[in-house]
Amino acid sequence: MAEKKQILVVDDEESMREMLALMLAHEGYEVTVALGGEMAIKALKTKRFTIMLSDVRMPSMDGLTLLKKIKEEHINIPVIMMSAFVDHDTAIEALKLGAIDYISKPFKKDEVVLKIRLAEERVKLAEKTAILEAENKQLKGPMSPPEIARARFIGANEKVQKLLNMVIKIAPYKSTVLIQGESGTGKEIVARLLHDLSPRAGAPFIAINCGAIPENLLESELFGHIKGAFTDAHRDKKGLIEEADGGTLFLDEVAELPLSLQVKLLRFLQEEEIRRIGDNKDIKLDVRVVAASAVNIAEAVHEGRFREDLFYRLNVLQVAIPPLRERREDIPLLAAHFVALSNRRHEKNISGFTPEAMELMVNYSWPGNVRELENSVERAVVLSDTPLIEADILPEKYDPKEEESAPLLSSDPEVFSIKEATARLERELIIKALKKTDGNRTKAAKLLDLSHRALLYKLHDYNIK
Repeated sequence: MAEKKQILVVDDEESMREMLALMLAHEGYEVTVALGGEMAIKALKTKRFTIMLSDVRMPSMDGLTLLKKIKEEHINIPVIMMSAFVDHDTAIEALKLGAIDYISKPFKKDEVVLKIRLAEERVKLAEKTAILEAENKQLKGPMSPPEIARARFIGANEKVQKLLNMVIKIAPYKSTVLIQGESGTGKEIVARLLHDLSPRAGAPFIAINCGAIPENLLESELFGHIKGAFTDAHRDKKGLIEEADGGTLFLDEVAELPLSLQVKLLRFLQEEEIRRIGDNKDIKLDVRVVAASAVNIAEAVHEGRFREDLFYRLNVLQVAIPPLRERREDIPLLAAHFVALSNRRHEKNISGFTPEAMELMVNYSWPGNVRELENSVERAVVLSDTPLIEADILPEKYDPKEEESAPLLSSDPEVFSIKEATARLERELIIKALKKTDGNRTKAAKLLDLSHRALLYKLHDYNIK
């Protein structure tokens, strides 16, 4: 079982502490609570936390003083500040002192969970980028764009080299880019490369997963709102598009945008201006848009789920990332890189894999792509008691002997329910299609004569990993 992520909640209000503890425990986190800044400092010195949520206004030591104290003590912890008394100056001061985000009370469950998820992804990517760049700087000094690209996106495969050459070539321009690639292939890494190799590198890079935010919050998150625009709009709020002014906006899983928001996004791309919810004036912006999707957007257009005119606006320049199963020669390189990262993170000294273990990894289909490989390597590093990771440390699914074909219908003579038998048949056909396509959900959906979205729902309903 994976170790639960630790969250520290700091608030002098008992009801807020209890509410956050219950909410976050339900999301799979282990929560420690502190009544104020002094108790939080003690907790931070005795335990390692993934993220800290802290109120701003507290007696004795307030949230800003707590941030200063953390900085003085050289405690490395991502902090999200919370306050019912929001003002722009306090928010700016908190961010200057090291907070990575700010959320106003009262907040909805979806909002705080989303903030935590985004913070986790941001910290994880920043950690990997910092390690790579520090290592390369130590070895070579300042890096050229090709060196930066090849340090960030690891691979010797011919398709990967063509991809990186394309990224280097188009990075300096403002033209919209559409990144196509399966889930876990590294779309955000490519988007960040496009930003960091461009003249906008010193400006904001704002990433948003269009499929992770509830539809009722998405418009406000993207376009912002003014005070009083709706019931919970207690103050003016900039949207993420506006936050990206001068920089780059990365729209991940853009195919998940509702049609109503696709219209607003199209208008922004055409006019380069937005209008906050409830406002009557437009705001002119300078933003480069990079979009990404794990599904084939041309197919989504054909199915009526995505506007054709928006597709053409996004698809000015296209970058395709190959799945890991099409670049198997890169698996040893990536595995070695992730072993080094995991050694640092968990203070271990694993030197690599045995030949038998590496053979299993190279021959596995990796439906979750590089993300699945990274998680698998971290798990192996944590579990290994030997300098080289043995084959028996790896999950059984990596062994091809496990892949036995199952009968399409249960032979249980007691099952007479058509509904149950149909569900079993459907589940087994989905598994068969995924095996046939090496885990490619888009191709599997075609074989099954389903839409991609319908397949995703069924994968969830039948608990198919």
